[in-house]
Amino acid sequence: MDDLLASVLEAYGGVARWAHVQTITARLSIGGPFWGRKGWPEIFGDQTTLELDARRQHIVVTPFNGADRRSTFDVNPERIVVRTNDGVAVERRDDPRASFAGYEVTTPWDALQVGYFISYACWNYLTAPFLFTYPGVDTRELEPWQEDGETWRRLHVTFPRSIATHSTEQVFYYGADFMQRRMDYSVEVNGDVLVAQYQYEPKTFQGLVFPTQRRVHRRNADGTADQSQTSITLEITNIELGSDEQPPSTDRDTSSRAQSGIDPHEPVALPSEGGVTDGPA
Repeated sequence: MDDLLASVLEAYGGVARWAHVQTITARLSIGGPFWGRKGWPEIFGDQTTLELDARRQHIVVTPFNGADRRSTFDVNPERIVVRTNDGVAVERRDDPRASFAGYEVTTPWDALQVGYFISYACWNYLTAPFLFTYPGVDTRELEPWQEDGETWRRLHVTFPRSIATHSTEQVFYYGADFMQRRMDYSVEVNGDVLVAQYQYEPKTFQGLVFPTQRRVHRRNADGTADQSQTSITLEITNIELGSDEQPPSTDRDTSSRAQSGIDPHEPVALPSEGGVTDGPA
């Protein structure tokens, strides 16, 4: 294992503790002008709950596009579903990534595309850096980077296509305390725009560390970030970990395992039944 990665994993709580984590439930606020540019300025409220499986990409977002709805994203195969709280599926799309083909930065998204984007993105954010030890993920250290009067060590990460993420290759920056300061990627589903995302306020939940603030900026060709505008903001207010072992008495209560995805053959409500079918991308 790369020396930098080993130090980062230890700083974030250690692989031994992570090995017992089954689910993550995060409560967060999602904002920024990005959503309005995509046609959905009000799709996320002040408090959004994400329930995810720590081992596979299964993510439930509640509420989603309405107080009485939630979205579920799964892989193998990839599928995004929106359903009511009483379980009626109203929208579904298989292979959602294919729906972005030919899209540019200015192209609006539909609700299923928004759900797909926020689901895979947050799964990656909340499982890193332990995600980097998963099968098919490769890492190597790059030359250090100077920013804000500090020297940040950089980890280049290559993801397999089996993991839905922003881009196959990404770079993660760490300070002297091995806490993540920044991550660089190109957003394949948004015209391959170059992004520098900054992380702040790391906090410990049940022995594991998570950044609780994220700020997304455009990245210049020379690698510097354009911080004149923040396109997306994420603020985590609480995290609960579902574990296969009894936590110490000082830890928070753990959450139950997230509900599994719907069967791919589950019927989708037709418009005449009060539902909305999946439209063209």
